[in-house]
Amino acid sequence: MDGPFRRLETKIIHAGEPEPRIQGAVVMPIFQSAMFEYAGETDYHDLKYIRLNNTPNHTALHGKLAALEGAEAALVTASGMAAISTTLLSFLSAGDHVLAQNCLYGGTHDFLTRDFASFAISYDFIDADDPASWEAKLRPETKAIYVETLTNPLLELADLEAVAKFARARGLVSIIDNTFATPVNFRPLEHGFDLSLHSCTKYMNGHSDIVAGAVMGRADLVDRIKRKLDHLGGSLDPHAAFLLHRGVKTLSVRVRYQNESALEIAKFLEARPEVTRVNYPGLPGHPRHERARRLFAGFGGMLSFELAGGAAAAKRFIAATVLPIKAPSLGGVETLLTQPALTSHAGMSREDRQRLGITDGLVRMSVGLEATEDIVEDFAAALEKSL
Repeated sequence: MDGPFRRLETKIIHAGEPEPRIQGAVVMPIFQSAMFEYAGETDYHDLKYIRLNNTPNHTALHGKLAALEGAEAALVTASGMAAISTTLLSFLSAGDHVLAQNCLYGGTHDFLTRDFASFAISYDFIDADDPASWEAKLRPETKAIYVETLTNPLLELADLEAVAKFARARGLVSIIDNTFATPVNFRPLEHGFDLSLHSCTKYMNGHSDIVAGAVMGRADLVDRIKRKLDHLGGSLDPHAAFLLHRGVKTLSVRVRYQNESALEIAKFLEARPEVTRVNYPGLPGHPRHERARRLFAGFGGMLSFELAGGAAAAKRFIAATVLPIKAPSLGGVETLLTQPALTSHAGMSREDRQRLGITDGLVRMSVGLEATEDIVEDFAAALEKSL
């Protein structure tokens, strides 16, 4: 962005804000109106109407979110899954094929494996860290490739630059779910991706009080997604848009603290004899640590780990902790613990989870804004009770 909005922290506060301010309001008001007066629009999709995601609350968010990812355009949706499903259905129709990373958020995995057949859309899962293997799964009808910045819940890091290069060379739409990294740590469009998706329920809002999603990317692609969304109806309510607008303004300070805290907690867990494995890209022992150092400004607030005693020990550990809340989702101010086999990936068969390395005893942690020392002390006591 030109002018004074050059750095991310400034864009977070000022990009997309109405000029001039509405009646002088420093904070963007809530436009709780389903419809707006006709102003000569000639295209149905341009009519001002909540379902068309173009009220003042929507347009302010679109400008801000686009600036954060360095995108030409952005679109907010009713949920992260609305962003994912609508984006995929915007570029895939009957007879088409998509390549998708083999370890995905459970909701995305279920959408591909359980719903695509009814649309006559096919897919192949790929090892996103093995570019040499992708060509064999490419078909003439392949239209897109879909990956995550960091996988949920194992925090694997694909060869993202190779994904974008592969897509460009073969005319595929490259789509990435950037929820875990956020624009603070990674901006996919700067590395050649066409579209970046977010579950704004998580870090972008950061306060565990709304459900929302977003798509950022090339203007022509985002417009295509908007037109599909207009018909599918996954619009974001103005009040939720207001809360997301407010929440995103603290994104940078929240994520940078969570980066620091998560790294300290990961180091602590790695040194404990009760813990057999810690998945966190900020640890030198992570298989793609050097790639993470090169690509990311920070390693994120998500980690996962396994205990020596397996599922039973994990259950005892979670029950013994005091500070974390036992709940699904992530990215809020509260530290959350969950067992993915029982929550985010419960829709997968046990065989599929085991094949991907998602054991029944895996614990996923979303690091909040509590004092790192308090979390470490709490975990130390809980680990002793997990034996």
